[in-house]
Amino acid sequence: MNKPENLTHSIEERAKFREMKEGTQEDWAIIGAEYMAFAKDLPDRVLEHLRLLDGDFGGFPVCRLEHSLQTATRAHRDGRDEQYVVMALLHDIGDTLGSYNHPEVAAAIIKPFVTEEIHWICQNHGAFQGYYYFHHLGMDRNIRDKFAESPHYAACAEFCEKYDQAAFDPDYESEPLEFFEPMVRRVMAKPLASMYAKALEE
Repeated sequence: MNKPENLTHSIEERAKFREMKEGTQEDWAIIGAEYMAFAKDLPDRVLEHLRLLDGDFGGFPVCRLEHSLQTATRAHRDGRDEQYVVMALLHDIGDTLGSYNHPEVAAAIIKPFVTEEIHWICQNHGAFQGYYYFHHLGMDRNIRDKFAESPHYAACAEFCEKYDQAAFDPDYESEPLEFFEPMVRRVMAKPLASMYAKALEE
């Protein structure tokens, strides 16, 4: 982002407006500089939030962090690319704040950094995962069929069959979170698409 040459920024600086419509170029140069620094730390915040899943079993055979690691490990060992593996790692990160819509939370986080198909898989995996257990809860296990016309239907079904529903094995040797950290940082280094992309231009 181009900044006026006579401006320097410190942590103490703040914009002066009380309403956004009063904002000046100097105000937004200050905010823009802070935004750049904050955005670069996104992988750290994502990884820290993922750690909140550690020890959270919710009745499952493995905790939610282990399930995430196992899903990502299976995808990685199957030769999936880094975008896909990072999606597999983060697909349930919304469990803590999105108890009723966790796939959408995860999908929103990864959307700027992945392809349309990978984002679609993440956003809709909950309905596809339901094929394996919804009938035990009096729900329609075939709810995924409402997506039958989507070009990403088969890819999402494959993700759940090969990696997600299979990732509850207490004896499986997953890679640790540290193994995936460089992938998360590379995938989230720069958005592929974002309404704020121009602000990220050096």
